Amino acid sequence: MRIVVDLPRCQGYAQCVFLAPEVFELHGEETLLYDPAVPDEQLDRVRQAAAACPVQAILVGEQVSAGAR
Repeated sequence: MRIVVDLPRCQGYAQCVFLAPEVFELHGEETLLYDPAVPDEQLDRVRQAAAACPVQAILVGEQVSAGAR
């Protein structure tokens, strides 16, 4: 599955980093790095991270295509 993070929307709360540290990584205080290709074993954690994001900056799966329009 693929994900996209709306980086201008991201405020660096790092909830995603705590919930899915194998996918998301915070560098410094505000720079978020992530792998857009999520391994199957990380899907549940990434979905939890997307749901926990205070600014809803993480698009998962079907949302990636819809968000690109």
